[in-house]
Amino acid sequence: MHGETPESGVMAAKPKLYYFEGRGRMESIRWLLAAAGVEFEEEFLETRQQYEKLLKDGSLLFGQVPMVEMDGMMLTQTRAILSYLAAKYNLYGKDLKERVRIDMYTDGTLDLMFMIAVAAFKPPEEKKESLAQVVNKAKTRYFPVFEKILKDHGEDFLVGNKFSWADVQLFEAILMLEELDAAVLSDFPLLQKFKTRVSNMPNIKKFLQPGSQRKPPPDSRYVSVVREVLQF
Repeated sequence: MHGETPESGVMAAKPKLYYFEGRGRMESIRWLLAAAGVEFEEEFLETRQQYEKLLKDGSLLFGQVPMVEMDGMMLTQTRAILSYLAAKYNLYGKDLKERVRIDMYTDGTLDLMFMIAVAAFKPPEEKKESLAQVVNKAKTRYFPVFEKILKDHGEDFLVGNKFSWADVQLFEAILMLEELDAAVLSDFPLLQKFKTRVSNMPNIKKFLQPGSQRKPPPDSRYVSVVREVLQF
């Protein structure tokens, strides 16, 4: 039986993700679990009542989602969840110096992706302008940095020549930017090769297939559900 441990014969509980049925802050967590080859379950928040129940139960440390239930814990705060998963599944470098580089790179890509997520909640004209700014920032501020990192060390991955959380998140960011501008990588040949290399890794390839738990870009329904549940 899948997930069964030989010693106990007991089914190991899959991580359970509590969030809206969309990307938002949870998508990077989904990506990291998928990259690690970890199956997970999801409970989608559709109503204010579901959210209030989590608040009442004391499951949400600061009253916020994403929340991941795993290893007997209720984990909140996106960066904390991501760093826990990276460490648990050996995607966090071999020492403190590698770890801090991974943190710097992932903080950068998270900032970039958060700008895209926030744009979904803006009026149409403002949204268009915001997304154009994100594409410009990616091409002038973020992608040149990662291109240089790959060029300087001549290795396949960002840190320690070993696949890590930093690579997963850069790959996710690249795909999100390509949805906004298909030619966003045209001036970055090493990032193009990086994208091809990562997309061919078995766990990543699987997550890219139709029918996976990967979420599409936010649409009007997603925006209205989030607004209703969080009341803003």
